[in-house]
Parts: sequence; C-alpha cells; structure tokens
Amino acid sequence: MTDQAVDTGGVQLSGHAATEGHFLGRTRELKELRADIERAGLDTISGRKAPRARVLLIAGRPGSGRTALAEELVRRIADRYPDGVLRARLAEPDGTPVPVERAARELLAALDVPAPAGAGEDDLTVLLREALAPRRALLLLDDATGAEQVDALLPDAPQCLLVAVSSGPLTGIADVRPCTLGGLDTKSALELLTRYTGSVRITVDPRSAEALVEACQGEPAALTLAGGWLAARPQAAVADLARQLHAESDEGAPLSRVFGLVHTALPAPAARVLRLLSLAPAGLADPHTASALAGCSVGAARTVLDDLTALGLLRAVDSPLPQYEIPGCLHPLLRAAARTHDRPAELQLARARMLERTVRLLQSCRAVTETDSPQAREKLQNTPRALRFPTPRAAAEWLVARRPALLASARLAVADGELDTLARRLMSQLVRAMVAHLGTQAAAPDLYGVHRLVLDVAERRRLPREKAAALLNLADVDARTGRTAEALVRYRAALDAGRQAGDPYAIGRAMESVGGAHLELGDYERAADWFGRALAQRLARDERADAARLYGRMATAHTYAGHYGEAQRAWRAAAAGHRKSGDVAAHARALSELARVQEYAGRPEDSLRTCEEAVEWAGRAGDTRLQAAVRLRLADTLDRLGDPAAARLHRGEAERILEEEPAEGGTGPEQPDLAADTCEIRSASAEG
Repeated sequence: MTDQAVDTGGVQLSGHAATEGHFLGRTRELKELRADIERAGLDTISGRKAPRARVLLIAGRPGSGRTALAEELVRRIADRYPDGVLRARLAEPDGTPVPVERAARELLAALDVPAPAGAGEDDLTVLLREALAPRRALLLLDDATGAEQVDALLPDAPQCLLVAVSSGPLTGIADVRPCTLGGLDTKSALELLTRYTGSVRITVDPRSAEALVEACQGEPAALTLAGGWLAARPQAAVADLARQLHAESDEGAPLSRVFGLVHTALPAPAARVLRLLSLAPAGLADPHTASALAGCSVGAARTVLDDLTALGLLRAVDSPLPQYEIPGCLHPLLRAAARTHDRPAELQLARARMLERTVRLLQSCRAVTETDSPQAREKLQNTPRALRFPTPRAAAEWLVARRPALLASARLAVADGELDTLARRLMSQLVRAMVAHLGTQAAAPDLYGVHRLVLDVAERRRLPREKAAALLNLADVDARTGRTAEALVRYRAALDAGRQAGDPYAIGRAMESVGGAHLELGDYERAADWFGRALAQRLARDERADAARLYGRMATAHTYAGHYGEAQRAWRAAAAGHRKSGDVAAHARALSELARVQEYAGRPEDSLRTCEEAVEWAGRAGDTRLQAAVRLRLADTLDRLGDPAAARLHRGEAERILEEEPAEGGTGPEQPDLAADTCEIRSASAEG
C-alpha cells in the first residue's frame, strides 16, 4: 500500500495529495502543554510529594484535531520517558465507553505484563499500577468519555505522565491541566488546503481560500474533506466550494456540511461502500470487509477504499495487511447517511454478509494449519482463492492484525440480537482459529471474553447445552487462575444446565469439576462425594477408563482427608480398572499411589510388596521416570524396615535410570515428582 498517513494538526491526511505533509499549527497549544508539564503541581506547592501521575487534558469536539495534537505532543516529549509510550482508546467508534477492564488489559499487554484471563477491573488496574510504579512511562488515553475511566487507569507514579483526549472536562481528577481546542489559525488552515490543491489555486484567489477556511471554521477535519473534494476536481474553483458551504451555513456544523457535499459528489457505488463502512467493527475495514458489505469483488473494494483514502474519508493503517480506519468524527455522519439512504433490511443483509465472510475467513485461517488432515486439505482446496491463506504464517499474521476487529465483530454480532446463529458460528470459529495459531494459554484472555458472549447468547436463546459448555469453559479459566470459589459457582450452574439439556458429557464433566474445585478448596469430604457421583455416572455408562481415573481422584480426596482405608480401596479399584482397559502405565501409577497410602496407614510391609509390583508394571510400560520414582520410594520404605543395603541398591538403580533418561529424550537427572505422574488431577480445569 503506497498511501501513507500524515499528521496535520487536525486529522491524519492520507493519499497522494499529502505525501509531503507534517504537523501544522497549534504552536501556542504545544507551548502551553509543555509548560504545564514543567509547572509545579498543587501538591508540590503545598510541600507534599505528588501521589499520582500528572494529567494533561486536550479537549475538543471530534474533528478539531485533538488526537493529532496529542500524538504530536507525545512525539516531542517521548524521549523524556525511557519506558515508552502506552496508548489506549477509551471509546468505541459509536461513542460507547470501552470497559476499563479491556483498556487495562491492552496497556498491560503493551508492557509485556501477563494479565490473568478473566480478571476483573479492580485486579487489572492494581496490576497496571504495580507495573508502572517503577517506570517512567507516558500514557496517551484517546477518546475518554469520562473522568472515571481516566482515574481508574491513572498510575500512582508521579514520574509518569498521562495525556487524555476528551470532548469535555475531567471533573473529579485533581490538578488536571486542560487545553481546549478551537479551529486552526488561518495560515495553517490555508497550508492544509494547499497540501491537496497545490499552491496555485490558493494564491490566485486568496480571498476565496480564506472564505473557505471561515466556512469550515478552521476545523481540520472539515478542511481535509474540502481539500480532498478540490483535489478530485482540478477544474473546480475554490470560490465555488466556498459559496456552496456559505449557502448552507445554517444547516449544521461545518464538518457535516462538507461531508454532505463530498458524499453527494461521490459515484453511487463508492458512496454506498462509504455508508456501509459505518458497520465495520471497531471502525476498522479491509478489502474483505468492504467486499462483503457491498457485495462486490475484493479487488473492486480495495480500489474504492484507496479512492476514499485519497479523499481524506479514510485513513490507511500502518499494518502488514491493507487496513483502513474510519475517522471517529465521521462515524456518526456515516451512520446518519446510511439510515437516510439505505433501508434497514439492506443494512441488516450487509451486516450478515460481513459476518458470513468473517466466518469463512476464520475457517480458512484454521484449516491451513491442519496439514495432516486430508479432509481439511480437501475443504481448503474447495474454498474460493480470495478466501485462502497461502501459508500458516500468513494466516497467523492476518489473525493478529485483525484481532481487534474480530473481537469487535463478535461483540457487535451478539449485541445485535437478530443474528445469533451467525454470531454462534463466528465465535466457534474464532475460538478454534485462536487456539490453532496462538495456543490455549496465550489466547486465554480473549477466549474468556468470547465464552462470556457465548453464554449471553445461550441464555438469551435458551440453549442449555451451549450454556453448559460456556460455563464449563469459563469455570476452567477461573480455576486455572486461582479463582476457585468463582469456578465452583459456575461448575454448579453448568451442572444444572447440563441436566436441563440432558447432556451426559456436560453432567459428568461438571460433577467431576465440582469435586475438583472442592479439592482445591480443601473440602475433601465434599470432593470425595462429588467424585463418587461422577463415578456412578461413568460406571452406569460403562466408561471404564474414565471410571478408573475417577477412582484415583476419589482416592486422592480420601488421602487428604486422612481416610486411608477408603483411599486404599479406591486405589485398588483404580489399578484394576486401568489393568482391564490395558493402560499399563496408569496401572503402575495407581499401584505406586496405593503404596504411598499404605505407608501413610502404617503398613510398610504391604507398601513394600506394592512398590515391587509397581516397579514391575512400570518396566512393562517402559516408563523410565516412573520406574526411578517407584524405586526411590521403595528405597525409603526399605530404610524404614531396617534394610539399608537393599535401599542403596534401589537408589543406585534409580540414579542410573535418571542419568540415562535424557539420552532417551527425557528431562535432567533430578528426582521426579511421582505425584505429578499419577492419575490424580488436582485442578478441575485440567480436564478438556
């Protein structure tokens, strides 16, 4: 993509007419803002140390150049903040406030600080403040909708600086330094027009050019559209445009009037694409999005997007893939134009086409990773060429680049309420693609949000099976991140939903997970009871392998509770179940755990015999680490029984096995943790 965005004091100029551009005007505002940074705060004046970062506010209506001014200020002072610049946008394109939780997570990601999946707003903001406490960083919070958002993200670090961009004051935050923007000065406004029209058309008729600036009230966004309109019409006089705008001076704000002229002058297909871009998720569009919305080819959509960018109606995004951003100040105008010129049914159809295209791209994104599956390869070959990714790497780059738009697509589809079938398909494919390319752990924060959306749809549509699945997925993440009490509540709700759906898998999975949560909470009696309920279901369905594993989990709960008799019976049942199912390694592990419990119960002779049997079965399984671990346990038992010579022999054999084990692809020569190799599953979230 050859078109580059250029900062102009009010908007990002894009396109061929702006290739020479740089930031324009705002000299006084920049000087005042920099002086505010140096000026002593109220705490300093009173002799107290500043408890929090200083806040600078750049206020102005959309289109006034507030973001461009903030970015220019940040560019000029960034070298004072060695720990970097952090950016977050606090409003959606339609003006909806972004949850503080999401903004904090994005800032933590920029700091490379891991944030637990599913963590709440308070936990994330505390984590953010802790991460910023030792740093000297600069925060730019764009499109803040209120003081509460900014205050929640404000660092407790006086060496940091926070620059906020908003439409109004941030009442409630102490010692805020506001800078309110009006229009550009006439000289800068004329220079902005010159970037598009060339100097001749301005210098030959300076009065008309100044009249045009006056009609636009010096507003950068309006001047940008006016310049784009003139650039597309080399024969048009500046005076003609100025007269048209003055004639409509009573019909709304300058930006609205200029936009109306520009929109009317566009070819009908391009105007329709522009209006439909108001549906683009997160205000981000690419050729596929525009193609699906308008029902045209990808190539034609790309051409229209580039043309709109040259007119200043879109901004090219710095991305490895062609992406475009709809300026926030134009978003309400595009929505209003779409409501006026397009029927609701047409808009809904366009939205459905966009979601369907996104689903197919996600399917292709995942399928390209399944190189070992003939079915996946065949399905990929049958996919239209425009929807295929040439390599897994290209698919991963697309997924990462489009991640904000993909997540926004899911949120918007669920909020729509009329496209739930498409929304469910979209979320299913999004989860699969993220897991395939990023892995479950890395994608967990995003997946947690998607699972919550799935739960919303399932509750709205009364889909108990999907509700149970969403609750189980959410609870698993809660359990993995230490929120065991919250996980337990969700596991119980999943059990109710599973029973309502008559889903035996969800019922069994939920009962076992409830038991695992109680085990983590130290309530061993309840844990054993729930494992027993899950076991009864497995036995009734003749699921022997799962039943054997549950015997082990129940035995573990009894062991922690000190009920060694019940624990021994359960481990024997687990060993017998694994032997019948042919799982030799699991049988050996169950025997080793039985030996452990026998030793706890004060029966060393029985423990010795069971250990010897476990060594034999571990040898049959070829599990060298298990063999070494059991021999070390056997040596300890022999020491207690007064046979140190035999104990030394077994320890020596264990050390020999561990020394040889790395050559066979194992780990280093350290004593293995036998408990980690048993069939015990301490966390319910480990179940898939």
